[in-house]
Amino acid sequence: MRDLDEHREDTRRPSVGLVACWSCQGPVPTGLLFCATCGVIQPPGQLDHFARLDLEAGFDIDIAALDRRYFDCQRRLHPDRFANRGARERALSQQQATCVNEAYETLKDPLRRADYLIHLRGTEALPEGCNLVNDQELLVESLELREALAEAETITDVDALHQRALNDIRDCVAGLSKAFANDDVEQASLLTTRLKYLRKLDEETRVRRAQLAQTAVA
Repeated sequence: MRDLDEHREDTRRPSVGLVACWSCQGPVPTGLLFCATCGVIQPPGQLDHFARLDLEAGFDIDIAALDRRYFDCQRRLHPDRFANRGARERALSQQQATCVNEAYETLKDPLRRADYLIHLRGTEALPEGCNLVNDQELLVESLELREALAEAETITDVDALHQRALNDIRDCVAGLSKAFANDDVEQASLLTTRLKYLRKLDEETRVRRAQLAQTAVA
């Protein structure tokens, strides 16, 4: 007998419609992992990442709540729980786990979350660098910092650039929070592009620091 108590707990999640259970044909609210009637696992369905993890769509999310929902889903979808089930249930559990993992990886990262929110609003943020020529301030900043990094000869110099990148990333994330709160998609798109650039700069400072450290040892 299946653990229906656990599946009844799952019904507390908000639904966006009803579908028929593939096994018993009973009604199942969209987004539930299991049918509350017969207990079998359901197909993932067409849900956005926020709905899949039972969160309000927005840039400012409760990371602790995200973690709790993710690990709860992982527990319910663990392969050991489906070892003695039929081929279709095992396949569906894998599909559900894949969708849950993708949702979690997207929402826990501020850059990926911002990119995804812009996508949900029907537009796309440009890849890093693509619209720098349309923003002279960002273009100048990009050129100056890349030049400074190329000319950095000491670890101290690189560390200063690295710290600046971290500070700018923090400020950029704060700006994204404000832009999304104001439903300013244009500003959010610009800041998301800048955040992509800053993330890349952060990575480049780490590489440059490692190069200088290796040279100092040699």
